[in-house]
Amino acid sequence: MKRIILITGGQRSGKSNKAEQMALSLSKTPVYVATAHIWDDEFRERVLIHQERRGPQWTNIEEEIHLSRLDLTGRVVVIDCVTLWLTNFISVDEPTLDIKHCLAMAKKEFDAFTAHDATYIFVTNEIGLGGVSDNALQRKFTDLQGWMNQYIASKADEVILMISGIEVKIK
Repeated sequence: MKRIILITGGQRSGKSNKAEQMALSLSKTPVYVATAHIWDDEFRERVLIHQERRGPQWTNIEEEIHLSRLDLTGRVVVIDCVTLWLTNFISVDEPTLDIKHCLAMAKKEFDAFTAHDATYIFVTNEIGLGGVSDNALQRKFTDLQGWMNQYIASKADEVILMISGIEVKIK
């Protein structure tokens, strides 16, 4: 039976840990889909820490944009994370930087990916809780992230907000 779970919150709020614990409670062999593009050594270190935290029971897949290429029918899947995934759409659309186009592409990928019968645990960031940025690109990205979070939440069976390592059930 298909199930979509969205785990959201700020940086270092415990989102990834919660998603991984939830996946392991649902499957002995979960799948981890990493969406990040590794752009520097510091970020590579962050990725290594995440990888070391997970054990050999995990199937690790790296996919920066085209989640719809993955058929994970019957599996429990952590997608970490929507925020980094969306940055990859901006990179593809950079010449025009049409946020509505990026959002349409992301929704299309999300819908195709989640059409399969699996348990999907999406990790995302709440980046719009602070003030309005004076940077135009940041404002556009905050809009994109907020709209995509709303879209996923509307499709989700469950939404969890993580605050200081504590989960708050939203839906």
